[in-house]
Amino acid sequence: MNELEQTFCGYVALLGRPNVGKSTLLNHLLQQKIAITSRKPQTTRQNMLGVDTQGVYQAIYMDTPGIHRNTEKALNRYMVANATAALRDVDLRVMLIEAGKWKDEDAHVLEMLRHADTVNIAVLSKVDLLANKNQLLPEIERINAMGVFSEIIPLSALRNEGVEHFRQQVFARLPAGPHLFSADEITDQSERRLVEEIVREKLMRQLGDEIPHSAAVVVERFVASEKITEIHADIYVERDGQKRIVIGKQGARLKLIGQEARKDIERMLDNKVMLHLFVKVKKGWTNNNKLMTRLGYQ
Repeated sequence: MNELEQTFCGYVALLGRPNVGKSTLLNHLLQQKIAITSRKPQTTRQNMLGVDTQGVYQAIYMDTPGIHRNTEKALNRYMVANATAALRDVDLRVMLIEAGKWKDEDAHVLEMLRHADTVNIAVLSKVDLLANKNQLLPEIERINAMGVFSEIIPLSALRNEGVEHFRQQVFARLPAGPHLFSADEITDQSERRLVEEIVREKLMRQLGDEIPHSAAVVVERFVASEKITEIHADIYVERDGQKRIVIGKQGARLKLIGQEARKDIERMLDNKVMLHLFVKVKKGWTNNNKLMTRLGYQ
């Protein structure tokens, strides 16, 4: 790139209710998995930056937790606060709406967008799951009539349909300015943090609805050498019964979680990994601000 060439750079918030495909879209934009995904809502807990650089353009995506109304626990309030903070100080906001499944929580997010000056784009996600594709045009017209969005883009991230068009629409709206990350950087997250998220993803996928939302992962030891990276991670749950479920009969479930996580970690680090997982109990941590801070939710 010519040093005198005009460059464009801006922050782009990915917003929406839980489980509409924000993390999946980010991973496909970057063509690398940095955000964990699962079919369970509230998988994403903290804002995570993903950097998409192509030529003179650099879009810094902020993947946010799903915005929801259930804020009884401190952890839920923390997640919603993280997401709503992304409404400020960004150059572009993208609201993801699952095609054919408008809900009250979507209306709640929409009202937040209505009262701000930043440009908004709507993404109709998961269009591949629409049983009747004739629903798409009327839905686009209905959302357009809300008067909030400058562009409405249908796409399927899993099938990579519409993703490139979305990328170009984002690039076209970035302000002029210097790039804030080097061309080879794709996230602001440390390797330790990404390891914690990978382990938590395997917990989400292996266990029922209750336990994943009561679980946190903290890497206590991360020692890298040329031949192998040794990692010790603690899995925290809220009750002794949850600990037994995570471990499983004769340790079988914890072993499976470790095996699946190790494969992804080795792929990410491009190195052999020795992963040790330990399950511990911190009672009521999801509703205790001091414990949440100790577990990395600051």
